[in-house]
Amino acid sequence: QSFVRPLGARPAMSRTLEGATVANLFTEPSTRTRVSFELAAKRLGAQVVNLEVQLSSRVKGESMLDTVYTLQALHVDAFVIRDAEAGVPALVAEHVAPHVSVLSGGEADVSHPTQGLLDALTVYQRKERFEGLTVAIVGDIRHSRVARSAWHALATLGVSDLRLIAPPPLMPDGGEFPGCARHTQLATGLKGADVVMMLRIQKERMGRGDLPDGERYFAAWGLTRERLALARPDAIVMHPQLPAARCGCAPPRGRR
Repeated sequence: QSFVRPLGARPAMSRTLEGATVANLFTEPSTRTRVSFELAAKRLGAQVVNLEVQLSSRVKGESMLDTVYTLQALHVDAFVIRDAEAGVPALVAEHVAPHVSVLSGGEADVSHPTQGLLDALTVYQRKERFEGLTVAIVGDIRHSRVARSAWHALATLGVSDLRLIAPPPLMPDGGEFPGCARHTQLATGLKGADVVMMLRIQKERMGRGDLPDGERYFAAWGLTRERLALARPDAIVMHPQLPAARCGCAPPRGRR
């Protein structure tokens, strides 16, 4: 949090990673996460390599481990990995040299750790506490790595009233998200919420036959001003991907 600066202010700079090289290995599309990792590494003094997978030897059949071994031999000190396959960051971490670090930039539908940390920081900045908060996560929870990491972070930090709100096909299996209340009606789940976290539909993780009809889905599950009024008057609305209004959220109005 000490690195956070208001918009318009110069970012905090450091030499903590001076002399180190960080490689971003993203096999899935990314804007915010990749750029955030790149800027963070540079502002800590590191050199950054962004590997364009479609222009690399991966298209010729080179495996992720082959790529990592090659870059490690070129003295890369840390890897940030995003992959559509679960388990890839852990696999890489098991095979790199002891001095090399591996960070996850998003792993299939399993986890997005840095997004979860950022969501927790945002909640704390706005609410200045975790205990006693009611957080409602709405939308395609079944396929969302953002939801899984946000739940894990917020539950660990003391949020006890975590609600999952989704139509049955988009609700995760019963063994996941222990301790969360489950709602299949938007109105009941939003009532009294301090934080409303909206999720987009993960079309890339669904078969064509599984995709809900867009207009009907947003008519039933979009966050309108009337529905938002069910939450607390000072509730905050969060969304992991812009433009939020096109994903079913009410257009922003003021700070809310």
